[in-house]
Amino acid sequence: MQASAHPSADTTRVAIIDDDPAVRHSLSMLLDTRGWSSEPFERAVDFLNGANPSSFHCLVIDVRIPGMSGLELFEELTRRARAKPSYLPPVLFLTGHGDIPMVVQALKQGASDFLEKPADPRTTLDAVRKALIVDRAARGLHESRESLLKEIAGLTPREREVLTEMVAGFLSKQIADHLQISTKTVEAHRLRICHKFNVRTGMELAAKLREIPPSVWQMPA
Repeated sequence: MQASAHPSADTTRVAIIDDDPAVRHSLSMLLDTRGWSSEPFERAVDFLNGANPSSFHCLVIDVRIPGMSGLELFEELTRRARAKPSYLPPVLFLTGHGDIPMVVQALKQGASDFLEKPADPRTTLDAVRKALIVDRAARGLHESRESLLKEIAGLTPREREVLTEMVAGFLSKQIADHLQISTKTVEAHRLRICHKFNVRTGMELAAKLREIPPSVWQMPA
C-alpha cells in the first residue's frame, strides 16, 4: 500500500497543455522536483497532432487555450479514446477566475480534478500525485481488459458459443443439448477455453469477464 501512495518517478510523464510559456516552464520545474518528466504543448492542436495520450500518466490542460479550448480538447480526446478504444490518462484542468461552469462540465465528463490559477505548488503536486495513483489503477484495468479482448478475438466461433453458455452458468450436458454436440466435445472446448484464459472453472471465467460486454464474445443467434 505504501508504494501506491508515491508513484514511481522512473517513467512518469506529464503533458502540460497551456499557451502561457511562463506557466509551462514553472509547472515543468515544479514537476521536476519530484522526478516527474513533463512535455509542454502550446496549443491543443499541437497535442492532438504530435502526442499519444496513453504515453502520458497525467494531462494538465488549461481550460482557456486559444483556438480549440481545453474543454474541447478533452472532449475530442474522450471521443477518440472511446472510438478506438484506447487509454486516456487522468486530466487536471488549470482554471482562471470565472471558469467554474466549464470546470463543472469537465468533471461531469470525467476529468479528474482542477487547479485554480495561480496554483499553490504544494496543492499542484498533491493533485498530480493523486492523479498518478488513479492512473496506475486505471491503466492496469485497461491493460487487463485489452488482454482479455485479444484472448476473445482468438477464439473459434464454436468456442465463443461454448463460452457464452459457460458464462451463463450452464453445465456441460446442458451446453451439449443447446448446441447439439456431444458432452465430450463440450468438455474439450471448456478445457481449451479455460486454458486460454488461465482459469479452472466457468465461475472463475465469468468473474474474469464481468467487465467485458457480453456482445463482445457472444455469437449471434
